[in-house]
Amino acid sequence: MPRMLDVSDEVRAEIGDEEADRLLAGENAPGSYDCTSCRTPGDSDQERTSTVLFVGDETAVLAFAHASCLPSQVVQVTEEQLRGAVKSITGDTVDLEPERFAPEQAVLGVTSGLVLISGELHPALVVEPTAPIVRPGATGAGDDFLPLLIEQGFMPVTAVESAPSVLHGWSVLLAMGQLHAVLQPSPSGGQPVAWWQAHQPLHVTEGWRAAANKHQQVLMFAAPVGSIGRQPREDLLRDALDRAAANGKLVAAALPLAGT
Repeated sequence: MPRMLDVSDEVRAEIGDEEADRLLAGENAPGSYDCTSCRTPGDSDQERTSTVLFVGDETAVLAFAHASCLPSQVVQVTEEQLRGAVKSITGDTVDLEPERFAPEQAVLGVTSGLVLISGELHPALVVEPTAPIVRPGATGAGDDFLPLLIEQGFMPVTAVESAPSVLHGWSVLLAMGQLHAVLQPSPSGGQPVAWWQAHQPLHVTEGWRAAANKHQQVLMFAAPVGSIGRQPREDLLRDALDRAAANGKLVAAALPLAGT
């Protein structure tokens, strides 16, 4: 029986037609695997399976995921992230030729937590810079963090009472059971690029990951420096969000998972 593998055009372009055809023929892909997203077992003989190519500065690794968890895609990560990830997915990967990727990173603090809205728990990311964000090319002091996000489609929030609308083109990359990046549309119209990328993949709780898989999206809240702070508990994080919203210092959007 042919394996039920999905190999996207972008993955095929990176690995080459010969390697892609070998995968589709079942010569270089595992029958059973641990999904690189939810970390539960999968079987490419029995269920649709996505090929996910992780590309670092010098290394590329092909992993496998339930098609219901991740689409087949190319994911650009740091070399440090990739080498750490290989340890957790050894046996479910195919080593490929070196690739290059060198993203520019902003200084952003990101906290994950569950937010209760209308009686239902939603996975959320709360983003707060460690310093004021000035518009590129601007001179002088100021903080343009929220205006810049509003220009990208994030909406001001005056009260955390309902889930924000979906911001298409942006996405949250949850892979190998951990949080890797927030992606935004490429200015050139190509593959999405990292707006924020973890220096090391961030651990999220089982409850957060389950809620993300249920909703297939993550709520992202953003506030200027000094508005939220580092809160040790989710109830305190929610209180800080409510205060920031009441003070007119909060924007939000719902971001689909994994760039879908």
